[in-house]
This record gives sequence, structure tokens and C-alpha cells, in this order.
Amino acid sequence: MVQAVLEIQGYAVVLNKICFVTRVFRAENEEGFQFNIRFSDKLILPAKFPSRHDAELQRGLLIKALRDA
Repeated sequence: MVQAVLEIQGYAVVLNKICFVTRVFRAENEEGFQFNIRFSDKLILPAKFPSRHDAELQRGLLIKALRDA
């Protein structure tokens, strides 16, 4: 069985283990913008980016990869 994998901020993310992706929101403590990826084992990976544009772009690419997988 071939598993689709996507690289996000240095992490190799196995797409068929993702359960939920949040919207982009402002990170705490002026750390830019982020979205969270929740996996089937309840692990949460916060993906943080310096600008909203970067965060929206990476989230969009992740959603596209999930649809295509």
C-alpha cells in the first residue's frame, strides 16, 4: 500500500492519518499565523508561519493534497 506523504515545515505528514485541519488564525504571543493538523491518534501539529499569506498557501496545498490522495 502506497501512502501519500506531504512535507510541512520539515515534518513528513502521512495524509491518510489526518483527521482535521483548522482554519488559519493568529498565533499567540505575536508568533505570526498558524493552523493546526489533528491526526487519528489525537496528536496535534501546529504549523506556524510569519504571514497569513504563507499560512493560507500551505493550508491550501495540504487540503488539495488530501483531496487528491
